[in-house]
This record gives sequence, structure tokens and C-alpha cells, in this order.
Amino acid sequence: MSNLQLRIVSALILIAVVLALTIVGGVAFRAFVGAMALAIFYEWATMTGLARERAALAINVVLLLIPLALLLGGLGAMTVFGAALFAIVASLVLALLLRQVRTGPLGIAYAALPAIALAFIRGNDTPGLVATLFLFAVVWATDIFAYFVGRAVGGPKLAPAISPGKTWSGAVGGMLCALAAGWAVAALAGAPTGLVLIATVALLSIVSQVGDLFESAVKRRCGVKDSSNLIPGHGGVMDRVDGLVAAALGLYVIGWLMSGPDAPSSGLFGM
Repeated sequence: MSNLQLRIVSALILIAVVLALTIVGGVAFRAFVGAMALAIFYEWATMTGLARERAALAINVVLLLIPLALLLGGLGAMTVFGAALFAIVASLVLALLLRQVRTGPLGIAYAALPAIALAFIRGNDTPGLVATLFLFAVVWATDIFAYFVGRAVGGPKLAPAISPGKTWSGAVGGMLCALAAGWAVAALAGAPTGLVLIATVALLSIVSQVGDLFESAVKRRCGVKDSSNLIPGHGGVMDRVDGLVAAALGLYVIGWLMSGPDAPSSGLFGM
């Protein structure tokens, strides 16, 4: 099997599993995002050198498990995010006291906060399902079409010092395709499709691309091509969700401002 074929097969399997868990929702989806957070932190620790300090790694994993366990238990957003904040601060204090590698706090934040946000976006109702599918459509369309439009059109580089392959034409093309994909999901679900939704898609597409560049910057600083080899043909989990984790936080903040921390999807997708 060629590398392209392997990438396609892996991608189709991943999409099928993610969509199935998204539709099921509940504990299954919360367990999925918890597993995603642990995989992200494993890759982060490996890339940044934290994994070489066994005691520091063990402490940080235990701290990360605290908010993830509360999330799995179905507690409210403020409790779970509060536990994540405690874990981040505790990791920072321990790193300073024990003179450990200080990438742990940022790694916990990068792994836990988007996972928690994604879990509360999904929630347990229809608006949550629509919001999550909408988020996937925006992020996936941005990623896929930014690549193809950038290769077809070319032009000035977006951030040559971080990711030489990305172009401004790809960024704009990805955003335009994300607008179409996000609008289509909302329209098919019978959700509002006005200016607020369009502005939300545009913002999420930008945030998604910034998340992609952030992960590229981390890999460049750590001197690695892929975050790991966990996904055949694709590299690591971070390589596949770099845009999603940033966009999930963005959508959660928008939803929080519109309808509160425990039901962030009802403001945009309440029907």
C-alpha cells in the first residue's frame, strides 16, 4: 500500500469513528475527547523533552487526569475548567520548585482546555450535535482547501519562517470554502444562517489556521517533522487536530458569551 493510499484509508477510518462518537455523544464522546487530550499531552511531552524526566511526567499526567476525570463524570463547566486551571497552576509551581522542564503547564493547557471546550460544545442535545458537526466542517474545509488552493494558486507565503508551504491564497481559499461548508451544515440543520453565523465561520477559520501555525512553530522549535507516528500515514494526533483545538476554544468562547458556559451551542444553533 502506498503512502497516499495509507493516508486515505486512515483518514476515512478516523472520520467514521469521530462522526460516530459525535452522533452518540454523552459519555462516549467525553471519553473520546479525554483520550485525545492524553494523546496530545503524550506527544507534547515527547517533543519538548518533558518525557525524559519521569517524575515530572508522572506528576503532570496525574494533574491532567483530574479535570478529565471530572469531565467524564459529567460535572459542570465551571468545575471542570476550574480543575484544569488548578492543574496548570500546580504544574507551574512544581516545575519552579523542583526545577523541572517547564513545558508541563503549557502542555496541560494545550491538551485539556480544547478537549473540555469540545465536550461542552457537543453537550447532550441537538444544538450541540449541530454545533460540533459545524465545527468539524469549518476546520476540515479550511485545512483541505487551504492546501489545494495554495498549491494551485501559489503566491506570497503566509508565514515562511514557520511553515514555508502555506500561502495567503491558500488561507483565503480555505476560509471561503469553510464559509460554504459551515453555512451548508447550519442550513441543513435548520439553524440560523445570518451574519452572525458567517462572522463566526470566518473567525473560526482564521483561528484554525493560527492553531495550525502554532503547532508548526512548536515542531520547528523541537526539531521534529511530525508530533509522533501514532496515526499511520498522518503522523501524530497533534498533527491532525492542531486547527481543531484552537477553533474549539474559539467556538466555545463565542457560545459562552451568547448562552453561558454549560450550554454554549444553544445560542448559535438553538432551533
